[in-house]
Amino acid sequence: MIGQKLQDAINDQIAFEISSALIYKAMQAYFEAEDLPGFANWMDVQYQEALFHADKFFNYVCETGGRAAMLPFEGARNDYASPLEAFQVALAHEQIVTARIGKIMDLARQENDHAAQIMLQWFITEQVEEEATAGLIIRKLQRVEGDGRGLLMLDQELAQRVFTPPAGAA
Repeated sequence: MIGQKLQDAINDQIAFEISSALIYKAMQAYFEAEDLPGFANWMDVQYQEALFHADKFFNYVCETGGRAAMLPFEGARNDYASPLEAFQVALAHEQIVTARIGKIMDLARQENDHAAQIMLQWFITEQVEEEATAGLIIRKLQRVEGDGRGLLMLDQELAQRVFTPPAGAA
C-alpha cells in the first residue's frame, strides 16, 4: 500500500507531467508556425513521452492500492524569440522535472517504499537522457546561429526522432 504523502507527491507529478505535455505541444505549434517540421516532430515526441510518464505514475498509484487524482496544472507558453530560446526553456523545464522526481525519490526513501524507489529509478535515468539531449540541441543551435542552412540541417536531423514506449516500462 502506498503511503499518503507519497501518493500525494506522485499525484502532483501526474499533473506536472500533463502540464509538461502541453508545454511541449505548444512548442510544437510554435515550430510548425516557423516552418520547422523536424523541430515540431521533436517536440511532439516530448509531448508523447510526457503523457507516457503521466500514465506510468498514474498506473503505479493505482497498482499500489492508492487513488490517482487529476489535479489542476499550469498553462503553456505559445511563442518564443527563436528555436534556441525554445530549447533553453525546454531544458530548464526538464531540470525542474529532474528536481521534482528527486524529491519524490527522497520521500520514497524516507517511507522505506522500495517498490516506489525501483519505479522512480527509471525516471531518474530517463531525466539524465532528457537533459543531455536538450543540452546537445542547444549547443548545436548555438553553433548554427544565423546560418539558415545549419538550422535546416538540424531540422532534418530532429525529424528522424520517433516515440517508442520502452518495453515493459508502462
